[in-house]
Amino acid sequence: MTSAKDVRQGIGILADDLTSAGDGAAPFRRTGHEARILLSGLATELPPVTGVTAVDLGTRLLDQESAAARTGRAARRFAASALLLKTVDSTLRGHVAAEVRAAWAGSRRRAVVIAPAFPAEGRVTVEGVQHVRGMPVHESDFARDPVHPVRCSDLRTLFPDAVPVGPDRAAELPGPIGRGALIVCSAATDGDLDRLVAAVPHLDDVLWVGSPGLAAALARRCARGDGPVAPALTPARRPLVVVGSANPATRRQLAALRVRSDVQGITIGDDPAAAVQAIRALAAPVLTVQTPDERHAPHTARVFARSLAAAVRTLTEERLVDALVVTGGETAATVLRALGIDGIDLLDEPEPGVARGTPLGLPSLPVLIKAGGFGDDGMLLRLCHLVRQPVGRPAPGRGHHA
Repeated sequence: MTSAKDVRQGIGILADDLTSAGDGAAPFRRTGHEARILLSGLATELPPVTGVTAVDLGTRLLDQESAAARTGRAARRFAASALLLKTVDSTLRGHVAAEVRAAWAGSRRRAVVIAPAFPAEGRVTVEGVQHVRGMPVHESDFARDPVHPVRCSDLRTLFPDAVPVGPDRAAELPGPIGRGALIVCSAATDGDLDRLVAAVPHLDDVLWVGSPGLAAALARRCARGDGPVAPALTPARRPLVVVGSANPATRRQLAALRVRSDVQGITIGDDPAAAVQAIRALAAPVLTVQTPDERHAPHTARVFARSLAAAVRTLTEERLVDALVVTGGETAATVLRALGIDGIDLLDEPEPGVARGTPLGLPSLPVLIKAGGFGDDGMLLRLCHLVRQPVGRPAPGRGHHA
């Protein structure tokens, strides 16, 4: 796929959770493509691909066999896409190997290129081993994820038949692609990822597998100069920050936000009515609602997520809040489904790992979605400022994301 005509044939993005869908689509929106995120786990119900369609398959919550089967069905549905990207978490959480193989079979692509590096967030691949801020991911906080603890950082162990390609050997990619190989690519910079993408003559020969770093490199390759203009958004008067991720990065961001005098919030329990009653008594212009700080077993976490979603639904129905900033992919999907939202028209990517859009059928409620492990300590503060400004006005003091 090398021409503007090819780009218009449609770009499909298959994701295992909602934040991954947003992270995959956002770079394409930034480079001039229309983009939509769908909350759907059933590939048979998806509409034809036009522009960029990113689908939250919800497979991170499934067992491995079910996750692979659903991914395979979705890949078959999107097999005619001019470009097909299977997103994976940049810390290798989830059923990575099983989903990649199912997507490859379903997509009927000649080869697979796996490049999970996301340099903007300090997630790099060194000789096939995934690192986060200099540490192999199986030794990081992600090893203690309550649902998908990372046990293996080495992509060569996950994919024993893989052909390894280092950043200095990108020019060699056409060879193993022509032989129908599964290729694992190391990368430490955005330039490394750009060289990998540039080395492939026909993008539709490949099932691309990666995180936002690879999505951004592909989007730069497929950039359009005649993209749609983002609609104007009315600045929010009272945003609600919804925190369901227990990741330490998110909890530090919430703590940095909560020290401000114009921010008030509550911790949810298993009774959403009590939470709503408590929030009604708050007067601050920025509100927060969070699950408890400590990590919980999956069943307990789902109970809190449903309670959180029910409270958010009541607050939006009563128009006590007029914008949502949600962190955690599973939290975001649970909240949006509780609101009856099936998808989001993507507007932009205000920061790495953050997708901003308007829900289908509910354009008056801007939504910003952030993955739990992304961002420095000031990220939620900047996003709250951003959502209270007209679209296009930058937030002050945007920091470095390492």
